[in-house]
Amino acid sequence: MNMEQKIQRINELYHKSKAEGLTEAEKEEQKSLRQDYLASIRANLKSQLDNISILNPDGTIVKPERKHKES
Repeated sequence: MNMEQKIQRINELYHKSKAEGLTEAEKEEQKSLRQDYLASIRANLKSQLDNISILNPDGTIVKPERKHKES
């Protein structure tokens, strides 16, 4: 299942939960899909941040150092 399908399924489960409620299996599926979605967002953001360089006023380009350990 690709991310677009996961998002569509998350939305379906959300609307069903508001209309009629979810079974325990559907609640677990929704929780799992949301975790996958958030992990994907975090990975994309980390990738973007890893590719950032800063241009100093003197013309030098530097990569920012990490302030926190990777988890």
